[in-house]
Amino acid sequence: MSYPAELYHGDQGEVSGTLWKGDSAPDLVIGGRTDVHYLATGRSTGGQYGLYRWDMGEQPGGPGPHFHKTMSESFFVLSGVVGLYDGDHWVNAAPGDFLFVPPGGIHAFRNPEGPASMLLLFAPGAPREGYFEELAEVAASGRKLSDEEWNDIYLRHDQYMV
Repeated sequence: MSYPAELYHGDQGEVSGTLWKGDSAPDLVIGGRTDVHYLATGRSTGGQYGLYRWDMGEQPGGPGPHFHKTMSESFFVLSGVVGLYDGDHWVNAAPGDFLFVPPGGIHAFRNPEGPASMLLLFAPGAPREGYFEELAEVAASGRKLSDEEWNDIYLRHDQYMV
Protein backbone atom coordinates (compact mmCIF):
# COMPACT_ATOMS: atom_id res chain seq x y z
CA MET A 1 0.00 0.00 0.00
CA SER A 2 1.27 3.46 -0.82
CA TYR A 3 0.32 6.95 0.26
CA PRO A 4 -2.63 8.47 -1.62
CA ALA A 5 -2.20 11.21 -4.20
CA GLU A 6 -1.01 14.54 -2.84
CA LEU A 7 -3.88 16.82 -1.81
CA TYR A 8 -1.87 19.83 -0.68
CA HIS A 9 0.65 21.23 -3.13
CA GLY A 10 2.25 24.06 -1.15
CA ASP A 11 5.74 24.03 0.34
CA GLN A 12 5.18 25.94 3.60
CA GLY A 13 1.98 24.53 5.10
CA GLU A 14 -0.84 26.77 6.24
CA VAL A 15 -2.93 27.58 9.28
CA SER A 16 -6.21 25.79 8.58
CA GLY A 17 -7.18 23.62 11.57
CA THR A 18 -10.65 23.75 13.11
CA LEU A 19 -11.15 23.13 16.83
CA TRP A 20 -14.40 21.72 18.15
CA LYS A 21 -14.93 22.15 21.90
CA GLY A 22 -16.25 19.15 23.82
CA ASP A 23 -18.88 21.18 25.66
CA SER A 24 -20.45 22.47 22.44
CA ALA A 25 -24.22 22.18 22.11
CA PRO A 26 -25.44 19.41 19.78
CA ASP A 27 -26.07 20.32 16.17
CA LEU A 28 -29.17 18.13 16.06
CA VAL A 29 -31.52 16.37 18.49
CA ILE A 30 -33.35 13.30 17.19
CA GLY A 31 -36.59 12.45 18.95
CA GLY A 32 -35.45 13.88 22.27
CA ARG A 33 -33.30 10.79 22.81
CA THR A 34 -30.18 11.31 20.65
CA ASP A 35 -27.90 14.35 20.45
CA VAL A 36 -25.77 14.52 17.30
CA HIS A 37 -22.62 16.63 17.04
CA TYR A 38 -21.29 17.37 13.54
CA LEU A 39 -17.57 17.23 14.34
CA ALA A 40 -16.39 17.07 10.71
CA THR A 41 -18.82 16.70 7.84
CA GLY A 42 -18.10 15.34 4.39
CA ARG A 43 -18.43 18.90 3.15
CA SER A 44 -16.00 20.36 5.69
CA THR A 45 -13.38 17.65 4.96
CA GLY A 46 -13.62 17.92 1.19
CA GLY A 47 -15.29 14.51 1.02
CA GLN A 48 -12.51 12.68 2.85
CA TYR A 49 -14.63 11.57 5.84
CA GLY A 50 -17.50 12.50 8.13
CA LEU A 51 -17.11 12.33 11.92
CA TYR A 52 -20.02 12.63 14.33
CA ARG A 53 -20.48 12.27 18.08
CA TRP A 54 -23.64 10.33 18.81
CA ASP A 55 -24.96 10.76 22.38
CA MET A 56 -27.82 8.40 23.21
CA GLY A 57 -30.11 8.99 26.18
CA GLU A 58 -31.80 6.78 28.73
CA GLN A 59 -34.33 5.22 26.33
CA PRO A 60 -32.85 2.21 24.50
CA GLY A 61 -32.96 2.19 20.71
CA GLY A 62 -31.07 2.35 17.46
CA PRO A 63 -31.38 1.46 13.78
CA GLY A 64 -32.03 -2.05 12.56
CA PRO A 65 -29.42 -4.00 10.59
CA HIS A 66 -28.41 -2.26 7.38
CA PHE A 67 -25.50 -1.63 5.02
CA HIS A 68 -24.09 1.14 2.84
CA LYS A 69 -22.80 0.78 -0.72
CA THR A 70 -20.70 3.96 -0.95
CA MET A 71 -18.90 4.26 2.38
CA SER A 72 -17.44 2.44 5.34
CA GLU A 73 -18.65 3.15 8.84
CA SER A 74 -16.68 2.94 12.07
CA PHE A 75 -17.81 3.09 15.68
CA PHE A 76 -15.70 4.10 18.69
CA VAL A 77 -17.38 3.89 22.09
CA LEU A 78 -16.74 6.87 24.38
CA SER A 79 -19.00 6.10 27.34
CA GLY A 80 -21.71 3.72 28.48
CA VAL A 81 -22.57 0.47 26.75
CA VAL A 82 -23.19 0.43 23.00
CA GLY A 83 -24.62 -2.68 21.40
CA LEU A 84 -22.77 -3.19 18.12
CA TYR A 85 -23.90 -5.67 15.46
CA ASP A 86 -21.24 -6.88 13.03
CA GLY A 87 -23.68 -8.66 10.71
CA ASP A 88 -23.28 -11.93 12.59
CA HIS A 89 -23.80 -11.19 16.28
CA TRP A 90 -24.35 -8.42 18.83
CA VAL A 91 -21.62 -7.38 21.27
CA ASN A 92 -22.04 -5.02 24.20
CA ALA A 93 -19.12 -2.68 23.57
CA ALA A 94 -17.46 -0.63 26.32
CA PRO A 95 -15.49 2.64 26.22
CA GLY A 96 -12.46 2.21 23.97
CA ASP A 97 -14.04 -0.56 21.86
CA PHE A 98 -14.03 -0.05 18.09
CA LEU A 99 -15.88 -1.61 15.15
CA PHE A 100 -14.98 -1.06 11.48
CA VAL A 101 -17.56 -1.98 8.82
CA PRO A 102 -16.48 -1.83 5.14
CA PRO A 103 -18.91 -0.87 2.35
CA GLY A 104 -21.54 -3.60 2.05
CA GLY A 105 -21.00 -4.81 5.63
CA ILE A 106 -24.20 -5.40 7.58
CA HIS A 107 -24.24 -3.58 10.89
CA ALA A 108 -26.42 -1.89 13.51
CA PHE A 109 -26.08 -0.21 16.90
CA ARG A 110 -28.15 0.51 19.98
CA ASN A 111 -27.87 1.66 23.58
CA PRO A 112 -29.17 -1.34 25.52
CA GLU A 113 -28.40 -0.08 29.03
CA GLY A 114 -29.16 3.64 29.08
CA PRO A 115 -27.02 6.64 28.19
CA ALA A 116 -24.05 6.00 25.91
CA SER A 117 -21.84 8.02 23.60
CA MET A 118 -19.79 7.06 20.56
CA LEU A 119 -18.03 8.46 17.54
CA LEU A 120 -19.29 7.54 14.07
CA LEU A 121 -16.85 7.83 11.17
CA PHE A 122 -17.98 7.57 7.54
CA ALA A 123 -15.33 7.31 4.83
CA PRO A 124 -15.31 8.73 2.31
CA GLY A 125 -17.36 11.65 3.56
CA ALA A 126 -21.01 11.68 2.53
CA PRO A 127 -23.84 14.11 3.27
CA ARG A 128 -25.10 12.09 6.27
CA GLU A 129 -26.42 15.25 7.92
CA GLY A 130 -29.35 15.18 5.47
CA TYR A 131 -30.28 11.69 6.61
CA PHE A 132 -29.93 12.58 10.30
CA GLU A 133 -32.03 15.73 9.80
CA GLU A 134 -34.78 13.77 8.02
CA LEU A 135 -34.89 11.33 10.95
CA ALA A 136 -35.14 14.25 13.38
CA GLU A 137 -37.95 15.84 11.36
CA VAL A 138 -39.94 12.60 11.25
CA ALA A 139 -39.49 12.11 15.00
CA ALA A 140 -40.42 15.73 15.80
CA SER A 141 -43.53 15.66 13.63
CA GLY A 142 -44.81 12.37 15.05
CA ARG A 143 -45.64 11.25 11.50
CA LYS A 144 -45.91 7.52 10.87
CA LEU A 145 -44.24 6.76 7.55
CA SER A 146 -45.30 3.99 5.22
CA ASP A 147 -42.80 1.35 4.16
CA GLU A 148 -42.55 3.10 0.80
CA GLU A 149 -41.75 6.44 2.44
CA TRP A 150 -39.06 4.85 4.63
CA ASN A 151 -37.61 3.07 1.61
CA ASP A 152 -37.44 6.39 -0.27
CA ILE A 153 -35.52 8.01 2.59
CA TYR A 154 -33.16 5.04 2.85
CA LEU A 155 -32.52 4.90 -0.91
CA ARG A 156 -31.67 8.62 -1.08
CA HIS A 157 -29.18 8.21 1.77
CA ASP A 158 -27.36 4.94 0.89
CA GLN A 159 -29.03 3.01 3.67
CA TYR A 160 -30.13 -0.53 2.75
CA MET A 161 -32.11 -2.23 5.49
CA VAL A 162 -31.90 -6.02 5.82
